[in-house]
Amino acid sequence: MRNVKERRTTFPIPTVAEAMRRRPITIDPDAPLGTAMAVMVERGVRHLPVLDGDGRLIGMLTDRDIRSAVIAPALAERLPARWRGRANALQRCGEALRVRDAMTWDCVTTRPDASLAQAAARMLDGRFGCLPVVDDGCLVGMLTERDVLRALAERLPAIRGDADDYFW
Repeated sequence: MRNVKERRTTFPIPTVAEAMRRRPITIDPDAPLGTAMAVMVERGVRHLPVLDGDGRLIGMLTDRDIRSAVIAPALAERLPARWRGRANALQRCGEALRVRDAMTWDCVTTRPDASLAQAAARMLDGRFGCLPVVDDGCLVGMLTERDVLRALAERLPAIRGDADDYFW
């Protein structure tokens, strides 16, 4: 039997600050939900950090939050009793829905000096599509699944070319 050496490529684990997007698009909790939807579509984002008047992160609005707020009233009769009341209240609000009515208030965050591996594990375990990056209570960036994958792809050996180069 031939002695085959394993070829391992190691690379330093980057920090969240190296992979995150700076200057994320944010929204006010009192903004109409329709405005938030328009911003998400126009900017091609699925997550909007919600900031208070002092610029502090108070929550997150996701496309899933919006779908729940918009669709729940239509499904109210099929929902369990504990959810039916909220769905009916949302339906009465109609056009008056604000970001604060649909957002997630206590969102999970990360710090810019955390390792990207730690942040990715937190995203995976919590099934989060993004993590707001907070330093001293202030939002300094956003880390999305796409940012994690981009950082990984930039650090791995190229996989384009001859199949033998990357399958064996």
